[in-house]
Amino acid sequence: MSYSSVSNLDGERKPPRLPGRELDAVEVRILGALIEKQLATPEYYPLTLNALVAACNQKSSRDPVMELSDDDVQRALDRLQDEKLVWKVLGGRATRFDHNLDATWQLDRAAKAIIALLFLRGAQTPGELRSRADRLHEFAAVDDVEATLQRLAPLVREIPRRPGQKEARWMHTLSGVAAAAPAAEESASESERAYTEPLSARVQHLEEQVTALTAELQSLKAKLGE
Repeated sequence: MSYSSVSNLDGERKPPRLPGRELDAVEVRILGALIEKQLATPEYYPLTLNALVAACNQKSSRDPVMELSDDDVQRALDRLQDEKLVWKVLGGRATRFDHNLDATWQLDRAAKAIIALLFLRGAQTPGELRSRADRLHEFAAVDDVEATLQRLAPLVREIPRRPGQKEARWMHTLSGVAAAAPAAEESASESERAYTEPLSARVQHLEEQVTALTAELQSLKAKLGE
C-alpha cells in the first residue's frame, strides 16, 4: 500500500501519522534494524532483545557504527511502544519485538526498504539506495527509487547538492535537523575522510561507489536503448 492509496471514509487522502516528537538516534537505529530484518530474514522475525541489540550494533551496513547495551535498546523500545511504533510480541520462550510502521506510516515493501536504508546509513543518493537495497527490495532502475522517495514525503526530503557533489542526496525527517550531517561534516573532502576512516571502511566505501555508478550507467544505457 502506498501513501497515495490511503483514504478516509470521505475518500480524502490521509497523510502518514508521524510521531508526536523527534526520534533520537537509538530509536531510529532500532526501527531501521527491525525493518531490515523483517525484509531480509523474515524467518527470524520478530526479533528478540538480544537479536535486536546485535542488529543495531552491526559493523557492516551501518553509519555510524554503534555500541548499544541491552539497557539502551530496552529503554528506546519502551519509548517507541509509547509512540505505538513498536509492538511487544508475547509467547514462545522469549519476548520479541515487531515494528508497527506498515499500518502507522502505510509503507509498502519498496518504501520500507528505502526507509530502512536511510535509518541505518544516513543520507544517500538514489543510486546508492538502489545498489544497497538488493537484499530488501529489488528496484529495476534508479527512477523507481526516485519515485518511491517522492511518495515517501514528508518522511523523507531531498538535501540540496553541495559544491563538489555530483548528485543530491535524500534523508529521513524523523530526527529533524539531527538526521542531517552538520555543515562542517558535509563540506569535508573525500581526502580528509580517507585519513580518518579505517582501511576496511575506505575499501567498502569505494566498492559501494563503484556499485552505485555501475547501476546508474546501466540505467542510463537502458534509457538510451543500448
